[in-house]
Amino acid sequence: MAQSKVRRIGILTGGGDCPGLNAVIRGVTKPAQDYGMSVLGILDGFEGLVEGRAKELTNEDVSGILARGGTILGSSNKGDPFHWPVNKDGVIEILNKSAAALKNYQAWNLDALIAIGGDGTMHICQKLGEMGMNMVGVPKTIDNDLEATDQTFGHDSAVWVVSEALDRLHTTASSHHRVIVVEVMGRYAGWIALNGGIAGGADIILIPEIPFSWDKVYEKILMRELMGKKFSLVCVAEGAKPIDGLMVTKGLDIKRHDPVQLGGIGEVVCKKIEDNTGRESRVTVLGHVQRGGSPTPYDRILSTKFGAFAIELAAQRKYGRMVALKGSEIKNVRIEDAIARQKLVRLDTQAVIVAKKVGISFAEG
Repeated sequence: MAQSKVRRIGILTGGGDCPGLNAVIRGVTKPAQDYGMSVLGILDGFEGLVEGRAKELTNEDVSGILARGGTILGSSNKGDPFHWPVNKDGVIEILNKSAAALKNYQAWNLDALIAIGGDGTMHICQKLGEMGMNMVGVPKTIDNDLEATDQTFGHDSAVWVVSEALDRLHTTASSHHRVIVVEVMGRYAGWIALNGGIAGGADIILIPEIPFSWDKVYEKILMRELMGKKFSLVCVAEGAKPIDGLMVTKGLDIKRHDPVQLGGIGEVVCKKIEDNTGRESRVTVLGHVQRGGSPTPYDRILSTKFGAFAIELAAQRKYGRMVALKGSEIKNVRIEDAIARQKLVRLDTQAVIVAKKVGISFAEG
């Protein structure tokens, strides 16, 4: 009988978009009628929560969206209610708009709010929960950097894009006897570069967790040439940095909670390789193509499971929890535990060990 008291839930997608968001929305909305619930879709992430923009979701709204990339609700990585940018006469001021978020939550008569997002979204969920909102989190990020879940949805799709790109670049690198550097996303975590690099047969993988030696990079390329292999593929994470250097950044965006905009390491690596080995080199930056397009079958399944489990948590009034993949089963963990630390690549991670065994270099100093 306790389950029937939960009559109305909200759902939003926070942070950057990725394949699988629509599958979660579908996974929440379709079972809602079985629980006797209505679902309110909040538009453009936490921006819609602060500004009061939302629409009712029905089965018709989510029909046919399983394979569609992006999110039918819209998203934003600049809508943190606790870090709200306002332009006053050309000057950006940061305000706390959490009171407006709470007011709309109450005005919409929501019993719970399901928030789909990554590390930043889960931090916001924790704060909103402390204000009295009943929060349920769903882990989404191509970066796969949430410690409490074995994998986030969106990661597999991003890895597929990297793998496909490396497959295609392999043939052109071989044809022209070039070194091709591929820069991928991931921010401070190297999971996309690591898994995509292994899947795509990269010869060198550079990730934030293992500061690299320039000499080791050159050495690997020249050693391959001595073995008769006149081309090399380098997969570099946007947050990778040399032992004696810093991460390469494009600038700062104070409207975001984490203002650092990473990017540009691929160009640096490419030029250094060409200048120091004399080998013709090219760079490809995959960028947002990793976040777009249709989700892989794995991500469609995982997203659907996450969505259906999230509404079950709401129905059971298990708030302050985040759904999580543990082995092959969907469990739930406390949001505060999920954000305790980032999940970064460790040197003893099996994928790193296996990569080294098959000859991939991390250019360790």
